[in-house]
Amino acid sequence: MADQMSDPRELFLHELGDVLYAERTLVSALPKLQEEASDDELRMGFEQHLEETRQHVKNVEQAFEALSEKPTAEKCPGIEGIKKEHDDFVAKESPTQDVLDSFLTGAGARTEHYEIAAYEGLVTMAEAMGEKDVVTLLNENLEQERKALEKLQTIGKRLAQEGAKQHQTA
Repeated sequence: MADQMSDPRELFLHELGDVLYAERTLVSALPKLQEEASDDELRMGFEQHLEETRQHVKNVEQAFEALSEKPTAEKCPGIEGIKKEHDDFVAKESPTQDVLDSFLTGAGARTEHYEIAAYEGLVTMAEAMGEKDVVTLLNENLEQERKALEKLQTIGKRLAQEGAKQHQTA
């Protein structure tokens, strides 16, 4: 049996590694989502968020360094599950392009909610540990994740309304 984790700093480093893995996974997943999207606003949103996500990776790596730790990614089952849900849906449902765009906004929103929750917890722990530099780096990511979620929700509402109107006239 492994040693029992008892130090809050160990938990913080574990959670930081979890979000590092998630951000790195998204850096590789976002170009695929961008390709799958046909809606211009959605595609541009994924493109913009890819640039932000690359910076998120750097910010998390800098947070590790600010703590005199080596950036170490911990496999993140949460992000793996969201990714699997996407892959399974696309493979099994063969959605039309309009349905796929709507699905992608929902998948993106689920991802942002997951990241927001992770960063909120990390910021709380960093504040409790008195790690001001780390709080600044993580808050930067958190704010961008919140803005990305807002943008996805706006796009999702528009796509849902367009889809509903289109379906009514068909």
